[in-house]
Amino acid sequence: MLTLCIRYTLDPAKLAAFEAYANRVAGPIERCGGKVVGYFAPTKFAGPTNVGLSLIDFPSLAAYERYREALAADPEHTEVAKHAAEAGVILVEDRSFVQRVS
Repeated sequence: MLTLCIRYTLDPAKLAAFEAYANRVAGPIERCGGKVVGYFAPTKFAGPTNVGLSLIDFPSLAAYERYREALAADPEHTEVAKHAAEAGVILVEDRSFVQRVS
């Protein structure tokens, strides 16, 4: 099992738009082969207020590659991504894979 970890740099004035994005993008992700572990928004309690995370599980790298192809062709995902871009909530996306050890 591999977990895609996406670290978002967000516009902190648009956190509601990030929450809306996270809720809308989960359907296309699951339909295209990813398993959403969760989307996480920053808090004002501690840490940076402009960093969000998402974690998405895949059984293999090959499954992730199939997912990327399917997601790129998914009309709902295209619309969700377009809306997020127009809203200007996501400034930067950094992607990496992590592996569970326990």
